[in-house]
Amino acid sequence: MVHKRSHTITDWDPEDLEAWESGGARVARRNLIWSVVAEHVGFSVWSLWSVMVLFMPTDVYGITLGDKFLIGAVATLSGALLRLPYTMATTRFGGRNWTVFSAFVLLIPVAATIVLLANPGQPLWMYLLCAALTGLGGGNFASSMTNINAFYPQRLKGWALGLNAGGGNLGVPAVQLLGLLVIAWAGDRQPYWVCAFYLVALVIAGIGAALFMDNLDGPGVDLAAMRAAVRNRHTWTISLLYIGTFGSFIGFSFAFGQMLALNFAADGQSVAEASLHAAQIAFVGPLLGSLSRVWGGRLADRFGGSAVTLVVFVGMIAGAAVLIAGGTSIAACAVGFVVLFVLSGMGNGSVYKIIPSVFDAAARALPLDEAGKAAYSRSMSGAVIGIAGAVGGLGGVGINLVLRQSYAATGAATWAFVIFAVFYAVAAVITWRVYLAVPRERGGAPEAAPTSATLAS
Repeated sequence: MVHKRSHTITDWDPEDLEAWESGGARVARRNLIWSVVAEHVGFSVWSLWSVMVLFMPTDVYGITLGDKFLIGAVATLSGALLRLPYTMATTRFGGRNWTVFSAFVLLIPVAATIVLLANPGQPLWMYLLCAALTGLGGGNFASSMTNINAFYPQRLKGWALGLNAGGGNLGVPAVQLLGLLVIAWAGDRQPYWVCAFYLVALVIAGIGAALFMDNLDGPGVDLAAMRAAVRNRHTWTISLLYIGTFGSFIGFSFAFGQMLALNFAADGQSVAEASLHAAQIAFVGPLLGSLSRVWGGRLADRFGGSAVTLVVFVGMIAGAAVLIAGGTSIAACAVGFVVLFVLSGMGNGSVYKIIPSVFDAAARALPLDEAGKAAYSRSMSGAVIGIAGAVGGLGGVGINLVLRQSYAATGAATWAFVIFAVFYAVAAVITWRVYLAVPRERGGAPEAAPTSATLAS
């Protein structure tokens, strides 16, 4: 491996055990650390409006409950769609270079949020536009995961991708916890301190990436890989599973605080009291979900991503059932959501372990030399990571819209969780049929595709 002073690495081969142990692991770890930092801050900015809406009483800002769900949906939609171009960005511009850019560009929506909240009474479209710009932070996930996927060997991808994604996901509870501290310290009319903190954090993340990260010179994710991934049926099967896991995580992260506030208000509390008490609890769910993602990756390394994913979906059906039965009970809301957050976090890690496993198995069946097989596995895995991340993020949009409609039609979220439970059941059946039952019938490994021809279909 030749490490140029320009922060560009050539001839990177993480599967070369001797090179890995003689310095490759250290290089990969350094890049992973700063990737986590940048992605963490990016997720916080993406989730910024899940906190800001708690600082926006209707009588001051003129923003209704339905508007708040819509703001969350727009932020989620933007972050999901931006994951597609972000997936290819590290190949085109370099992992280090893109991480620096993607950190500094987030200064724009954070500064815009400060201006908007300092001047109440603006039309709804301005809040929606600002929320859409925070979606740039959601795009960071795809570029970060694609980059780290290229740095680590197959045997460590579950752990590395789980740690990278889990550290990024922690940005959601971090911004919510910071919002709680600001409310407790400065009151519910001074959210600017939250934004000011992230202005500083983004500068630190950008400078750290510039100093300590590297670009990989070699095959990556380009339009050809994206087109090949789009034609591969596993791309869409995995994307559907990721809707159920990551879509649930990010969708509930935006909605959990608002639902808690509604339940506290239904219990007789004032709007201000309900918002404060909701903020005291809301960060716990995303925190547990973020931490469990790392363990989901570890368990997937040991037992197989498909097996862990199946258990996750069965458990999520039970979590949804608690919320259906609990109605407006605050205790049931807290317990049901904690179950869903923990399991969706684990599922995020296990689903992403399926991706490199499937395409590594496909590469082994191709008539290529070892370098060609590695390039195929790397490019296809990176492309599917980006596509699945984007489609999975759209699940968060669906969750906010379904909850919004459920409240509008019935005044409660019961029917929304019935729909979610049905989806989890479908995802469990698909996981079993595609990645467990069929390969076993043909004598393959849990994640291995039956044949290379099937993968190409």
